[in-house]
Amino acid sequence: MDIVAPSPPTDRHGAAALHRRAEEMEAAFLAEMLRHAGMSPATGAFSGGVGEEQFASFLRDAQADAMARGGGIGLAEMLIRSLAEEAR
Repeated sequence: MDIVAPSPPTDRHGAAALHRRAEEMEAAFLAEMLRHAGMSPATGAFSGGVGEEQFASFLRDAQADAMARGGGIGLAEMLIRSLAEEAR
């Protein structure tokens, strides 16, 4: 029994789904990079405390999503190109 790898989507809907998944992967990568960048917490009257620590990941995720949707660092496009080349 031969195992055949699924071919990448050729229809418009499948290509859009692939692009969306690639952007999600890039956003996850960027969120991790932002976490390791160690952005220091803000100081002032409305900063600090338990809430800031608990919700900082939500801010990083939102920033990473916005970066990926805005073109990011090109990781999503590189993934899509790589998958297209493997399909040939």
